[in-house]
Amino acid sequence: MRKRRTPQTDHMKNRARRLRRDSTFPERLLWSRLRGRRLAGLKFRRQHPVGRFIIDFYCDEHRLAVELDGQSHNDRAAHDAARSAWLEQQGVRVLRFHNDDVLEDVEPVLAAIAKAAEIDVFAPDTQPPSPQPSPKGRGSHRS
Repeated sequence: MRKRRTPQTDHMKNRARRLRRDSTFPERLLWSRLRGRRLAGLKFRRQHPVGRFIIDFYCDEHRLAVELDGQSHNDRAAHDAARSAWLEQQGVRVLRFHNDDVLEDVEPVLAAIAKAAEIDVFAPDTQPPSPQPSPKGRGSHRS
């Protein structure tokens, strides 16, 4: 069944497009490392609407939201906490990083994101599936 379009959903889609177009340098830097399943095969969407909020980076498979907070968030701690609480009530885990964390060294940020995704899904001794197909095609056929 097709979702019904409303002025509110159209507004959210337009706002998300605008946020993608006007992304900050730390957002573009992190996106360059998340897009195309580049991090442990995880599929992320950028500026993705969830409820009444637009999430900076969202992995639907693991219901994981990654938020980057810059200086504009310094006076919005209560708003950010309420937003995170609402998302967590919806079953979405929220990770927050400051823009400076991404700019200074993006690797620990990526490690924290990968670890958060692996906690729910993968046993300690297993690795996430490879995002690349088998070099011989579908599956591993023996001749």
